[in-house]
Amino acid sequence: MTSPFVGEFLGTMILVLLGDGVVAGVVLKRSKAEGSGWMVITTGWALAVMAGVFVSIACGSSDAHLNPAVTLGFAMRDASFVKFAPYLAAQLLGALGGTNIVWLHYFPHWKETPDAAGKLACFCTAPAIRSVAANLLSEIVGTFVLVFVVGAIFSKRVAASGPAAGLGPYLVASLVWGIGLSLGGTTGYAINPARDLGPRLAHAVLPIAGKGGSDWSYAPIPVIGPLLGGAIAGLLLRLLAVS
Repeated sequence: MTSPFVGEFLGTMILVLLGDGVVAGVVLKRSKAEGSGWMVITTGWALAVMAGVFVSIACGSSDAHLNPAVTLGFAMRDASFVKFAPYLAAQLLGALGGTNIVWLHYFPHWKETPDAAGKLACFCTAPAIRSVAANLLSEIVGTFVLVFVVGAIFSKRVAASGPAAGLGPYLVASLVWGIGLSLGGTTGYAINPARDLGPRLAHAVLPIAGKGGSDWSYAPIPVIGPLLGGAIAGLLLRLLAVS
């Protein structure tokens, strides 16, 4: 049975499965994709978003947010928060499900990889240079761009112009690709609290061979930053009457 909750859950699960999956493929030892680099990671995450959006829509969520920061941003734009709590729960559960499948899929590779930080990177983000203010700003800016541009893509004015009609998932995937390439080098562009927190929780409890800590001292940044960025973008969309 399809529903908005099922759609957000399954869409986010596919998003994280393919997104964390591409990181694992690049980082883990004896993977055929080992060492293939940032371009592969950003491309994989962009395609993960596209796949997740299609699944979410097909399974009952016409919104296909897959991200609490996006849900909050549009709640701020529309001054309606009725969807926030159920979508948040579905997105977090979906992220947990997706990352657990990644762990199983790459099961033999964890013990082949000595780098504990690399293993953690397959689950969640970490900054290139650790600075609370700079890292928080990076996540705010990246998520602001995500929510504001998504709002523009699906706005009535853009829809009326013709070219964007029916291309939403592809355009959003391209946007995420652009954010990763342009802004992602600082913190790994979480830009999604569920995508970071769910897998970080999974890392903490799963029996991953040779894992280190889950870096909980950094964990608030990829939750608070995206929520702030999404909220600011939603307020600006409302101020400019972009809907």
